[in-house]
Amino acid sequence: MLDDFLIRAGLAGVGVSLATGPLGSFVLWRRMAYFGDATAHAAILGVALALATDLPVPFGTLAVAVVMAVTVATLAARGWAVDTTLGVLSHGALALGLVAISFVHGVHTSLEAYLFGDILAVSKGDLAYIWGGAVLVLGLLAWRWQALLTSTVNADLAQADGINPDRERLILTLALAVVVAVALKVVGALLIAAMLVIPAAAARALSRGPEQMAALASGIGALACLLGLGLSLWKDTPAGPSIVTAAAGLFAMAALFGRMRRH
Repeated sequence: MLDDFLIRAGLAGVGVSLATGPLGSFVLWRRMAYFGDATAHAAILGVALALATDLPVPFGTLAVAVVMAVTVATLAARGWAVDTTLGVLSHGALALGLVAISFVHGVHTSLEAYLFGDILAVSKGDLAYIWGGAVLVLGLLAWRWQALLTSTVNADLAQADGINPDRERLILTLALAVVVAVALKVVGALLIAAMLVIPAAAARALSRGPEQMAALASGIGALACLLGLGLSLWKDTPAGPSIVTAAAGLFAMAALFGRMRRH
């Protein structure tokens, strides 16, 4: 029989994957991989603020991730160079967060848990938070799915249909901020972008449409979480990196199968 902490870890991984699958698909379609990285790095600053003010860490990470998402979306809408802006904000927020945590006295916590995740320490409360965030993101994406797709394919066509591309970009970035805050406990700030990108990239090699790609990405992400946990249990490896390693292996197999199918 599996121990309770392994069951909670598996459920947490599946919950995160349900949200990262469709959202990661949009990240690939819009070429926003670096944006996910920047939002995840900013979450470390949220951890520092939460520890300094005795607030729950999830609230601190969510608040800072939302601020980062809105800031980047606003600057992009005003014509700023997105890659340069993301580079400055991403590394600046991560460094500031690490420095800020060093000034928080009396806090006995391991930075490694926030950088690389600590899925094996997920509690029932964490599980409720993760699944609540995942359901919220899925509901938001389902509500705006067609508008998001249209504005992703062609912003001019979206405007002609009465869709505001800037509003859809903001909705997507807010959803990304929620996923970052939810996934921090599972894979950590340094690996969140990998769980957004790798399962979606694997699904793209196997799918024939956007809906199929989003569903496959969620399934591949969930499978990667379970395989990674199995590897961690078997070889006593870090759980977060093991999950990403499993996802990378699934991507390699999906890419190979997709290439064989095309030829």
